[in-house]
Amino acid sequence: MKKWLIWILTAAVALSLAAALAEDYHVNEKNGDNFAALLVYLARAYEQPSLETAQAVESWLTTIRETDARDGEVADAIVEHWQAVYIDPDYPLYMHDGGERAEALEALGLPDESAHALVVLGYELKNGEMTAELKGRCDAAAAAARSLPNAILVCSGGATGDNNPKGHTEAGMMRDYLVNRCGIDASRIFIDERAMTTTQNAINTFAMLMDRGIRTYTIVTSSYHQRWGQAVYNAMAAVCRQRYGYEAQIVGNYCYDTAPSSEHYRQDDRIAATQIAAVLELPRDSIDKMRSVFDRNKG
Repeated sequence: MKKWLIWILTAAVALSLAAALAEDYHVNEKNGDNFAALLVYLARAYEQPSLETAQAVESWLTTIRETDARDGEVADAIVEHWQAVYIDPDYPLYMHDGGERAEALEALGLPDESAHALVVLGYELKNGEMTAELKGRCDAAAAAARSLPNAILVCSGGATGDNNPKGHTEAGMMRDYLVNRCGIDASRIFIDERAMTTTQNAINTFAMLMDRGIRTYTIVTSSYHQRWGQAVYNAMAAVCRQRYGYEAQIVGNYCYDTAPSSEHYRQDDRIAATQIAAVLELPRDSIDKMRSVFDRNKG
């Protein structure tokens, strides 16, 4: 059999297998509104903590578990991580201090650094070029890469910005900056040039992590984006656990310390909740209900 035909048949089998795996787990449609309500109350628990809100979170968790056991496992993972990063006032964020190394990550004592990834999240380009914030994220990533020399880096971000005639991508420019300005070996860097949101960052990144057998990862992003990014990635991890049996855990964090450039980003918990809904592929009407609740309670 000709090699090209073998390749086509092999690719077809791989695609059909991927499609089969993708069908293995999706949120039970009966839980669409239940998940949406849970996410609204998680945001409320962060903004206006109260016993009533905590009880509502537990009530919706119970409803989801009773409706579908696998959904319950995903919901438990989302709530547990949300409570750790958003609710716990002692949750530490590790800031890049401008140094050459990231000592906070060195202290983690990773059991297998070669199965670890530094996931570097992009930031919108301005006139097709990197902003100071995106460079700051890359500087933080470079310090992390020097401290974890056997870890890979995954840069995610597409062709963003209103005036970007050459179609520059965040990920492509991040790779070039890390290699040419920071001296990081290009062979360590993998890029996703398609993602336009944190949700898409998570979906596309996890495909790359799975392909490379990564078991732990650290998110590198701006300080105000860290909890938001973690919440979305953790939800994606929970889905992958159910859908593919693939386990990858967030270990630590590393941040470029900066304030949000937009007032919109100060509502990062609400953005995170809505993007988790997108990761879960909740029905559009469930997500719209979430947004309407958030719109009624702005500020």
